[in-house]
Amino acid sequence: MLRFRGAIEIRGINPYVLVSTERASLLKAGWRRPMPVLVTVNGQPDPPWRINMMPVGDGSFYLYLHGQVRGTSATVVGDEVDVEITFDKDYRGGPADSMPPWFAEELERNVAARHGLEKLPPSRQKEILRYLSRLKSPEAQQRNTDLALHVLSGGKGRFLARSWNGHDDTLLAFSMTKRNE
Repeated sequence: MLRFRGAIEIRGINPYVLVSTERASLLKAGWRRPMPVLVTVNGQPDPPWRINMMPVGDGSFYLYLHGQVRGTSATVVGDEVDVEITFDKDYRGGPADSMPPWFAEELERNVAARHGLEKLPPSRQKEILRYLSRLKSPEAQQRNTDLALHVLSGGKGRFLARSWNGHDDTLLAFSMTKRNE
C-alpha cells in the first residue's frame, strides 16, 4: 500500500494527482501501461474505488479523480489530499458489461466489424459495450449499432465522441445522416 499527500491539479478538464515514478514503482516496478489500482482520497470511500492510473510516459502516472471521487471525498482542484493506493491484483481486463444480444447478432452477420472489435484494446472494447448496454430505446440501439458496425468495419465516421479511421469534418454528414434515419 502506498500513502502520500499530494495536490489535486488539472490537465485540460481532468483533475488528477500526480503519482511520481518512485511512488509508482513501489506499487509495480517497471509498469508502463494503465495501472489498475484501489484508491481512497481523504479516507473515502470504503471500500476503495477501482481506477486505472494513466502513464505519463516518464514512469510517473496520472491518478485522475472523476466527479464522484471528488464529491465523496469533499475535494476540489487545488486541495492537498491524503491518497492511499494499492495495486488491484484482482483486476481482470476485458469488458465489464456483457454484450447486448442485439449487437452480438449484428456482429455475427458482419465479420469485418467483429474482427475490428476484436483488434481494439480491451479498454476500448469495454467502452463500446458499456455505452451500447445502456441504450434504452430500440431506435437508439439501431442507430448506434449501425454506426458502430460502420466504423468497426473500417468506415470513416464519428462514434463515442471520437473520429475513426481517418474521419474528418467533411465526413460528419454520414454520422448525421445515420442519426436522422
